[in-house]
Amino acid sequence: MNFIELKDIFKTYHLGEIDVPVLKGISATIDHGEFVALMGASGSGKSTLMNILGCLDRPSSGEYLLDGNNVSNLSSDERATVRNQKIGFVFQNFNLLPRTSALENVTMPLSYTAEHLSEREGRKRGMEMLSRFGLEARSHHEPSQLSGGQQQRVAIARALINRPPLLFADEPTGNLDSHTSEEVLRMFKQLNNDDGITIIMVTHDPDVAKHSKRIIHIHDGLIADGLIGQASQQAGKNGVSTT
Repeated sequence: MNFIELKDIFKTYHLGEIDVPVLKGISATIDHGEFVALMGASGSGKSTLMNILGCLDRPSSGEYLLDGNNVSNLSSDERATVRNQKIGFVFQNFNLLPRTSALENVTMPLSYTAEHLSEREGRKRGMEMLSRFGLEARSHHEPSQLSGGQQQRVAIARALINRPPLLFADEPTGNLDSHTSEEVLRMFKQLNNDDGITIIMVTHDPDVAKHSKRIIHIHDGLIADGLIGQASQQAGKNGVSTT
């Protein structure tokens, strides 16, 4: 069974009397443990697709099956439950709380889950995550006291604190220099290879996309070659972009 299956996904936004179609019939599958890059220019629909995949939004029509469950028509509260249980997010701007320590930022998602860890257990798990990313000595530092790379590592630790099987990364290196970008991308590859976490990364940069195992090109609301096929898969393996 596919981990993710999209069946003829459409998304149209209604601006007054004007309908703006963004996704125009996306069908795709992603297996457990894949590392996929969604590539496309601004306005291509890749961010809208990620919002649907991440249960932040729902399609106008079509079906989205996540781990065998149809999440297409869930309510906002039901989608929030799915996100808390199955999905982690990493963003370009880190989205850390500014006057909050690294440890508190990392443990914040625990308060929204059903695990009901004690404060001590939560802090222990948070420190374990920070230690994994080499940040145990920075646990009491606020974001303004951290470099961009350190902030992104805190954000990754926060995304993984609930041990989700699925991680979304939205332009995760957009605010980082080239050296730090490579470090962050190596972390994603390690998480994918060692932990088997399914990673979906949105990017417009071919150099970033080539770190994935498969590249899906989005153009004008459609997968550019009409399907997730062998050409795109081979391009991902070879680090070569297809059009």
